[in-house]
Amino acid sequence: MSFGFRVTHNDGGARRGVMTTAHGAVETPAFMPVGTQGAVKGVTHRDLESLGAEILLSNTYHLYLRPGDDLIARRGGLHRFIGWTRPILTDSGGYQVFSLAARRTIDDQGAHFRSHLDGSAHSLTPEKATDIQAQLGSDIAMVLDECLAHPSDAAAARQSMQRTLRWAGRARDRFLALRDGLVPDVIVSNPGQAQFGIVQGSVFPELREESARHTVDVGFEAYAIGGLSVGEPIDVMYDIVSQTTPCLPADRPRYLMGTGTPADLVEAVARGIDLFDCVLPTRNARNGQLFTSEGRINIKNARYAEDDRPPDPACSCYTCRTSSRAYLRHLFLAGEINASTLNTLHNLNFYLDTLRRIRDAIVFGRFESFRLAFHQSLSCQPHDS
Repeated sequence: MSFGFRVTHNDGGARRGVMTTAHGAVETPAFMPVGTQGAVKGVTHRDLESLGAEILLSNTYHLYLRPGDDLIARRGGLHRFIGWTRPILTDSGGYQVFSLAARRTIDDQGAHFRSHLDGSAHSLTPEKATDIQAQLGSDIAMVLDECLAHPSDAAAARQSMQRTLRWAGRARDRFLALRDGLVPDVIVSNPGQAQFGIVQGSVFPELREESARHTVDVGFEAYAIGGLSVGEPIDVMYDIVSQTTPCLPADRPRYLMGTGTPADLVEAVARGIDLFDCVLPTRNARNGQLFTSEGRINIKNARYAEDDRPPDPACSCYTCRTSSRAYLRHLFLAGEINASTLNTLHNLNFYLDTLRRIRDAIVFGRFESFRLAFHQSLSCQPHDS
């Protein structure tokens, strides 16, 4: 196995480390830009490299449906197909399937759904999700899990959590069989691939603890906390993270899936999280919303029509070095493609730079002061609607 993890510094609950993969090392805590279909919307891989992105996230569901994991495997795997030489994490596709609502059913065998592209019928089982990711050849593959919407009652959450545990065992068995060459009809594009288990249990601490304990017993390379950022109050999410991370091995990375705002990243790091992904920086950029050290701004607002300041005076990204708020507003209202590109460059830089500053603060034992200053800076500034 090419996968490894080492904690280099601790500062309270926060920790800095290095995660090694078959395609290079990742400094943690780390943020993964979301490249759903093998591309981060609005920017090129060259842009991502210049921003310092060390790992991308791609989506199993979408790549399975188009262009197909078989095709990608024949092209040498996802890294070669998309021209990205650094690490890649692929999610299992479960969240996308479960969000299809009327187009899917779920049973103990797996999730059965109709494609959003052409209506064709498909089944995604724990084994199938593992096979697809083996063919994609990502560095980190996620197990298939069931994610419940909020709110859910305790009985439904327990049933879902137990199903996820059963699926985890099946996914791990399949992963080991693939690694040992026992599934000849599947192309293993990356022999150094690692597999992460996922902890579920909705907002019920006892279910989270049970899920973590049994998921660790299955024995994965690392572990993720799933099923949050689905509508629960922020303080509940923080509490669940605080209660779950101590149940996970200290010598393995901890990944909080799909979260969140810059403030969420800081708070989750304080609770021992090492990896993050979220569509907010790219999606908000395409909608004209920019994250800055002075709060979130909506570049569409008329107040910026003659504003010659950069989006964030404290930022040194390409967008802030070259573009005024007035220009970005003009591009957005004119429907120019460059509006999405420039906004996305800035938002991703803000996220990645926030994680860089967090890592530095942990090394020097100043994370708590950084945390307080970060929140104070945002709370003292008005946010655009």
